[in-house]
Amino acid sequence: MSDRLPLSLLVILMLVVGGCAGGTMVVLTPDTEGKTGAITVSNQAGSVDIASPNQGTEVRSSTAAPPPPAAVSRETITALFSDALSIQPKAPVHYLLYFEKDLVLTPDSARLLPEILAAIKERSSTDISVVGHTDTVGSREYNMTLSVRRAGSVRDLLVRQGVDPDHIRTTSHGKENPLIKTADNVNEPRNRRVEVVVR
Repeated sequence: MSDRLPLSLLVILMLVVGGCAGGTMVVLTPDTEGKTGAITVSNQAGSVDIASPNQGTEVRSSTAAPPPPAAVSRETITALFSDALSIQPKAPVHYLLYFEKDLVLTPDSARLLPEILAAIKERSSTDISVVGHTDTVGSREYNMTLSVRRAGSVRDLLVRQGVDPDHIRTTSHGKENPLIKTADNVNEPRNRRVEVVVR
């Protein structure tokens, strides 16, 4: 058996471990963010590709090729693989913090900080991503520096509240990758942001 998309490999392997009587059932399920990869199930007799969510096949022996994929109901997946599914990690939680200007958070964004801290604590998270962005006003160099400072300021806020700095990764995009596409030198408040992802 070989995989074509590592993103879904964890889910696939957990389901293979579950197995079923008389062979090994392989079911491709979406990951915690709803994305589905693809897998090739093979043995000495042949192979079959699975690329749709909740499709599966069964490897019954090394001398019979796996049959074409077929839909597997949610009820069947839950019944066969409940133990494996119960240990899947929770889906990441995403937050957008907006800035009035420079490093000043909007009041609504400042009020999100306790919720972010609660998510980190509840998950015992050691994987927190903080990504800085700007609007398109100003030069590329200015905006890159500003986005680095924004990401750093949010990181510092979290650290001051007890989050381990080694658990936070900061990156910055400057005015690249805007949330709202605009022409250059456009003041767009929704692009002046830091994205925080808690895994």
